[in-house]
Amino acid sequence: MKNRSDVVLSAVLSATLVLAACETAYNPLEDYEQLNPATDMPVPTPVDNTNFTAEQVARGQYLVALLGCGSCHTNGALVGTPNMEQLLAGSDTGIAWSNPLVDRNPGIVYPANLTPDIETGMGSWSTPEIIAMIQTGVSKHSGQTLPVMPWPSYANIHAEDATAIAAYLKSLPPVRHQVPANVQRGQRSTAPFIHFGVYQSKE
Repeated sequence: MKNRSDVVLSAVLSATLVLAACETAYNPLEDYEQLNPATDMPVPTPVDNTNFTAEQVARGQYLVALLGCGSCHTNGALVGTPNMEQLLAGSDTGIAWSNPLVDRNPGIVYPANLTPDIETGMGSWSTPEIIAMIQTGVSKHSGQTLPVMPWPSYANIHAEDATAIAAYLKSLPPVRHQVPANVQRGQRSTAPFIHFGVYQSKE
């Protein structure tokens, strides 16, 4: 039978082990804060473009607004502070495509500058290249499917609508804004990112 001192020593030792375990345990939410992203974003007004009809450009503007492209592709929108001077000009905040609650260094995509700036945007993209990106999620530069772009929802978009979106994007005023480079899974990011996820209770 244990004496009183043995019981006390055992309790102290157990408490010490529990505290040590708590100090070394990985808390996946420790480095994150909850945000309220901006989801209702205006779209910029296009300029005259003689390569497309006014009806095509207007249709594209309507579709880009309807699809909510600005909620990812506008700087600051993902963290709830959209920069109205950089509508559709890309985001300095990325989106994790692998789970940061599992991977300390998830893969991250930084939403691109969709304006026709030659150096930092889509100014060198052709209309067919923009349409291919919309319908397949394949980036002109990487040749890989963009993992967070909801292109499967756009895969069957009518050719006229895809062309209208491209016409609108090519008719935007160019905005010079270089977004950070995408980050591969396992690499450390030097720019902030967010994560969207769907979780189900186990009970």
